[in-house]
Amino acid sequence: MEPFIFMLPVSIGKTVDDDHQLASTQTHHTMMGRAIVKETNLDQYIKDPKAGNPDVMLETYKGKVKATEMDLWATEKKPGHDKPNHFWGMSIDLNSCIGCGSCVIACQVENNVPVVGKDEIGRSREMHWIRIDRYYSSDTTKESAEKADMGKIDMLTSMEVPSDNPEVVFQPMLCQHCNHAPCETVCPVAATTHSSEGLNMMAYNRCVGTRYCANNCPYKVRRYNWFKYSDNTDFDFNMNDDLGKMVLNPDVVVRSRGVMEKCSMCVQRIQYGKLEAKKLGRRPKDGEINTACAQSCPTNAIIFGDYNDAESKLSQQAKDERAYHVLEELNVQPSIYYQTKVRNKDVGGKA
Repeated sequence: MEPFIFMLPVSIGKTVDDDHQLASTQTHHTMMGRAIVKETNLDQYIKDPKAGNPDVMLETYKGKVKATEMDLWATEKKPGHDKPNHFWGMSIDLNSCIGCGSCVIACQVENNVPVVGKDEIGRSREMHWIRIDRYYSSDTTKESAEKADMGKIDMLTSMEVPSDNPEVVFQPMLCQHCNHAPCETVCPVAATTHSSEGLNMMAYNRCVGTRYCANNCPYKVRRYNWFKYSDNTDFDFNMNDDLGKMVLNPDVVVRSRGVMEKCSMCVQRIQYGKLEAKKLGRRPKDGEINTACAQSCPTNAIIFGDYNDAESKLSQQAKDERAYHVLEELNVQPSIYYQTKVRNKDVGGKA
């Protein structure tokens, strides 16, 4: 018996005087000349594993030195923050990230991040602790800009227009847990502090919402609670009814109105893993503790671990020639490394 196919007459046409507003969490499409994403070609990488990832040098009275060697916090008696026990961090491989967004959803579920809705997103009030930045290639170069008599600002803004056949790269961006954190130095009430394990931590009941930390964060990863999202019928979220509240993670506090929040690197999971290992009379093993974003990544693009464990996967990736810090010239010394993206194409741009 042949299958019966029932078809309705359907047509697609352009609507008239009917606008629909779209909300986007990323309105920038250019790196503005900064090496936020580093990439190279496979043939260049084979010749030089550090291709596309040169050392960032700073000019000092002693001459040029690496940005990582500059330490404004260290003294002869105290060489920066002490991390005697653990030093938690991440490595994110730009080759492996496919921009699926599973890390964003996993983080939201694990850390009770509220769903603020389309209207708040339109006001740039997103609450996600981790975001996926997308960057598209452009045909505009410094040489072509000079021929077109374009100024520096014109050249940078024109980079927002992608190529006809653009290349794209996805970059997860979250709190970098800087060891020279700019947010910590400007908080007037010490609501954001540095732990002895390398984490940039928040004391929510101490925060008074000045938002100085958000202004001083070069990665723009801090979020402000404009409203009390729980028990608020204006927001369609599971914090608003008894059944929905059963889905919330009891290990993570629900934040109140007027406080800043950000990625905690799943400190609740870290503490749980440490206590379980303590019961067994040993230190946590590599891989026993994992963040929600790293656990949910289908391509294992995110690796979480302990830098103080020389045998951990994180320590090995940190030594890789592809490893770099975003905005390394600021020397905020992030705890998160990114791995340079390597494209398999020839010089002419063909795959």
